[in-house]
Amino acid sequence: MGRPAVFLDRDGTIVREVEYLRSPQELRLLPRAGEAIRRLNEAGFAVIVVTNQSGIARGLLTEDDLEEIHTVLRRRLARRGARLEAIYWCPHHPEAPLLEYRRRCRCRKPSPGMLLRAGRELDLDLAQCYAIGDGERDVEAGQRAGCRTVLVRTGYGAETEARLGAGLPADHVADDLSGAVEWILGERRGRGRVRKGPGSR
Repeated sequence: MGRPAVFLDRDGTIVREVEYLRSPQELRLLPRAGEAIRRLNEAGFAVIVVTNQSGIARGLLTEDDLEEIHTVLRRRLARRGARLEAIYWCPHHPEAPLLEYRRRCRCRKPSPGMLLRAGRELDLDLAQCYAIGDGERDVEAGQRAGCRTVLVRTGYGAETEARLGAGLPADHVADDLSGAVEWILGERRGRGRVRKGPGSR
């Protein structure tokens, strides 16, 4: 049996949404995000970031720039007692101006490639995992990987919820990452053990 994990989108879920975040100076943790990740750590979940980063394909930042941003992200979370098991990112885009990154890949969400890769590399039980994000593509990637899913209303989440309405396929909707974690931990304590259908709250 593999381990349980929580997959987190980055922008709009952990950090403030910035169009094509390009430097650590633009990085701002969302309120209570660090504490929420710490609670997942304490509950025994592996916490893994899975993020589309097509800004690389568009020439807006380099892979080294992204690594620097993620180093700072880890450092700021550590100050709050939180840690990330791993960060997976996709630099591709099917219409990228930079040819080396122009492709229809299996890692760009809503494809589940990053989650499936993490499952293999980190010995995860994807059926016991959750995926949290602020976009429809985050929810779809989680579902396609066999995870439970939560949409957060931070970032683009409220807009996504309003646009999809009753057609929203997430298992749960929460105001923010802290609320999503509270729901997950409630399930772990035995509340809501029955798997809900698409669109349930």
